[in-house]
Amino acid sequence: MATKRFLSGIQPSGELHLGNYFGAIRQHIANQDDAFYFIANYHAMTSTRDAERLRAFTFDVAATYLALGLDPNRATLWRQSDVPEVCELTWLLMTVTGMGLLERAHSYKDKVANGIVPSAALFNYPVLMAADILAYEADVVPVGKDQVQHLEMTRDMAQSFNATYGEVFKLPVFQLGTPEPVPGIDGRKMSKSYDNTIPIMAKGKALKKLVMSIKTDSTPLEDPKDPDTCSVFAFYALFADAEQQAAMRANYEGGNYGYGHAKLALIEAIDATFGEARERRAYYDAHPDEVEDILRAGADKARTVARGVLDRARAACGLG
Repeated sequence: MATKRFLSGIQPSGELHLGNYFGAIRQHIANQDDAFYFIANYHAMTSTRDAERLRAFTFDVAATYLALGLDPNRATLWRQSDVPEVCELTWLLMTVTGMGLLERAHSYKDKVANGIVPSAALFNYPVLMAADILAYEADVVPVGKDQVQHLEMTRDMAQSFNATYGEVFKLPVFQLGTPEPVPGIDGRKMSKSYDNTIPIMAKGKALKKLVMSIKTDSTPLEDPKDPDTCSVFAFYALFADAEQQAAMRANYEGGNYGYGHAKLALIEAIDATFGEARERRAYYDAHPDEVEDILRAGADKARTVARGVLDRARAACGLG
């Protein structure tokens, strides 16, 4: 039975955080065989227009993935911009994509509603995303709930192209990551846009400062507390097994257990989970050329696949 090809991209728009890890990265690391994972630096240009920051964030994504256990001998990791075939494929898809489909994109409407000045790139973001997916003949695309619509739009574009020019593109399916969004330190969804994140590689005083600032209510120390409405417990549950969660729940409901105690337990859980990864990350920080070599090798492999798909699409359209 053939291995299903997982594909996903992650934007280098800031330091990777726990929301990224539980929403996507953990699943990516668990599904590595014949997996294709790219650093979506073209997409990041819709919000990041500082060249040095974009380079730094791109390196952070690559080094963090490698530190967390991505094996370049099993999975393919590369920079989106190192495979220019996706740009031509984007144009081919735009010729069969209706304006109405793009106008219905929730992500675009949300960004505009939040005051972001819309660019043509932001409007056409779903088409580039579709090209990213279709170029590599992905079977499964792990996504968060907020990206499901984009995957459905990808399928719509592929079906429209196939109906017009013949069967060229494979139709992928989506797989949800964490069912519920990871809470930020202010209780909202963890997001760089809200400045409420805990970086994956945070440690020591920096980590403690962030964890201790997680928003809680004013329930007195001696009173019972409701774990189901507490962000600290929600965080802890992401790291803990069933027995550990039960013990923490008993502490909450029994009283004489403060949020400060729970936050210290959370710090211990974070340190236990990411301690070894931090050491590996320090190695890659000291050896950036190794990271670059991995990205270039990944791009060579990814580009070979994308070139074959693009050649089929061009031939179907009557180009060349």
